Amino acid sequence: MSPAPKASERVTHGPGSRGPKFAKPKNAKGTFIRLLRYFKPYWITLLIVTACIIIAAEANVIGTALLRPLIDDYIAPMVGSGATQERWAAFVHQIIKMAVVYIVGAVCIYVNSRLMINVSTGILYDIRTEMFRKMQKLPIKYFDRHTHGEIMSRYTNDTDAMREMLGQSIPNLINSLFRVVSVFVMMVILSPALTVITVVMLVLMILVVKNLGKKSGAFYKKRQAALGIANGYIEEMTEGQKVVKVFCREDRINNEFAKLNDDLRRAEAGANTWASILMPIMGNLSYIQYAITALLGTLMVVAKATNNYPAIITLSVGSLITFLQYTRNFAQPITMMSQQFNSILSALAGAERIFALIDEEPEEDNGAIRLVNARYDESGSLVECGERTDVWGWKQPDGTLTRVRGDVRFHDVDFSYDGEKIVLDDVSLYAKPGQKIAFVGSTGAGKTTITNLINRFYDIQQGEITYDGFNIRDIGKDDLRRSLAMVLQDTHLFTGTVRENIRFGKKDATDEEIEHAAKLANAHSFIMHLPQGYDTMIVDDGENLSQGQRQLLAIARAAVADPPVLILDEATSSIDTRTEALIERGMDELMNGRTVFVIAHRLSTVRNSNAIMVLEHGRIIERGDHKDLIAQKGRYYKLYTGAFELS
Repeated sequence: MSPAPKASERVTHGPGSRGPKFAKPKNAKGTFIRLLRYFKPYWITLLIVTACIIIAAEANVIGTALLRPLIDDYIAPMVGSGATQERWAAFVHQIIKMAVVYIVGAVCIYVNSRLMINVSTGILYDIRTEMFRKMQKLPIKYFDRHTHGEIMSRYTNDTDAMREMLGQSIPNLINSLFRVVSVFVMMVILSPALTVITVVMLVLMILVVKNLGKKSGAFYKKRQAALGIANGYIEEMTEGQKVVKVFCREDRINNEFAKLNDDLRRAEAGANTWASILMPIMGNLSYIQYAITALLGTLMVVAKATNNYPAIITLSVGSLITFLQYTRNFAQPITMMSQQFNSILSALAGAERIFALIDEEPEEDNGAIRLVNARYDESGSLVECGERTDVWGWKQPDGTLTRVRGDVRFHDVDFSYDGEKIVLDDVSLYAKPGQKIAFVGSTGAGKTTITNLINRFYDIQQGEITYDGFNIRDIGKDDLRRSLAMVLQDTHLFTGTVRENIRFGKKDATDEEIEHAAKLANAHSFIMHLPQGYDTMIVDDGENLSQGQRQLLAIARAAVADPPVLILDEATSSIDTRTEALIERGMDELMNGRTVFVIAHRLSTVRNSNAIMVLEHGRIIERGDHKDLIAQKGRYYKLYTGAFELS
């Protein structure tokens, strides 16, 4: 049974959806400060990078400053009085000085770029690792509320935006900041009067960046959210292409995707619009500033030639040319900062989504009881041991060891996925060690929910579930689940060999144990007919195998785990009747001495169960073995005789 998440939490992209509803950007400052924590392991490299950025920025400023003496002290005298050998030598020497300065700056830029690649990729490695580790700790309900594509978008699109910010935007922003400050200082030295014009234009540019930045930031947030939802929908429809084609829903799916794609287009267009108009505005403002500066500067050069004006409003030709070059250098980094600002906003929007995943509440696990390997010593006492045996023990915090028997009981259990609709209502049942308990009933009656609760995929609201007398909340979740093996109706195989997929149930399983488990599941025969046998590669969730073969491998995976408790949720639903009969004979050995829970629509598979529970609307309406329930001539009798069909 699939849980029903709250409407407010559900990712809406189905029929009739109007697309995603976007939230306003959250605390960008707090997100950035949190992101800086990931820089800590790279602080030495970052010091070198910062030094290279400063040197590169200053090299650009110093190289420009060398223009003034080059023109006033060398070029102008040679034009007016002729070029002597000494003047040519001095001129070449000045050119070499400029070349050396620019070469040093270029080398620093190269070193900075190479080091920042290592830093950015390292930080993204750390973030992706933290995301993936956190994802393994999230409860199943998180994946009920978020599509796989949306989650994948955080690993791809959002991390790509962060990579661009870390590798390019932040270094360029720092470089531009130092260039602006240094250029401003040099401009004041050259001409305080002309610098006033630059300051006025600078204030105007800052106001433009600030106002446009607010607008573009909101759209970048929308774009990242829309991209995640669109990717989720694409991933979902890609997996369900067969279903789409069988029911001829191509047109409907196209229409739904068109809505999501249009939401993404509008968000993308909004973000790019504000980002695009920023450059022309900043460029035009810089051109205006340049023209005004050139006009006034020319007047100041003329004033210097007449020698009738104060020195503060006069300027040499070299100083004017240098100042005009600084004017260009002053506008360029400001424009670049505005560009990087947009990139940073996009990355911070992605970082918020990444941190939202990392900040999700993990599965609650306060269990202190552990599952350990055990054996009986010479005195007959149960003791813990390091090697794998056929005996398991529950180890309590005080060191007391109790043998795992597989006694599972429900005591007045109430459960709801969303806190509103009751799925299980006052359910009480028990499974004694070694018993086979079957659940039958209509779809949605609560059969799979019971097995999900035994695994603690979800926690109950009322009542208690005990395992060998211990409340399962007191047992560590990993230990609880290691004591169980579950075969689901929907199988999932991983990319790897057949042998590796079976070994997933027990990481240290030998080849002999793997083959024995495959024989129990009646999978050995078809495996040996595969091109490379147990070493045949499985790709794309087992697309190169039939559904029945995938199910057999899932059963073999559970068999090799050799657990005290076995759960079969429609485990033979994809297998033909003849193969099912063979598997059942083989699995009799597997189930021997184990507690087994079986969910099946084929009532023939549950006849030999010790107890059969008939569920309807979350309640157990009948219980007993096959003969008892047939004799009662109730719901089970009608199901078995065909007078009532499971839906």
